[in-house]
Amino acid sequence: MSVQCICGIDPGLSGAVAFYWPSEPHIIIAEDVPIVACAIDAVSLSQRIEQMRPNLAVLERVGAMPGQGVSSMFKFGQAFGTVQGILAALKVPTHLVAPVTWKRHFRLPADKELSRGLALRTWPASDRFGRKKDHGRAEASLLALF
Repeated sequence: MSVQCICGIDPGLSGAVAFYWPSEPHIIIAEDVPIVACAIDAVSLSQRIEQMRPNLAVLERVGAMPGQGVSSMFKFGQAFGTVQGILAALKVPTHLVAPVTWKRHFRLPADKELSRGLALRTWPASDRFGRKKDHGRAEASLLALF
């Protein structure tokens, strides 16, 4: 089976979801993850993923970061688990990849602004990466490209 659509997901409340078609490499759809009541809107996100019908998902495997409080770590883990659950329920094969792995592939440091710059250069016709706060969209897109 050839991959028709790849879904890249940068999990978290400031994260994003992207859809990429290798047969149409100039096209990218990148959106912020839907949020309701300070949590990922699982219904809306699952409906969107189901609508796009990806054959594969690339989900950033994240962990606790130094200096994060207990509450923010819990919310972040909950968001990651919500995304994993959605992908499993929709039966989308999922590849977990550590940030260091995919960023090394693109020769990117941890700086999210450099990820946004690469997304702008990779998809110059897209209007999804123009703001500084669009780094989640950029990283989700690069995960799909990875």
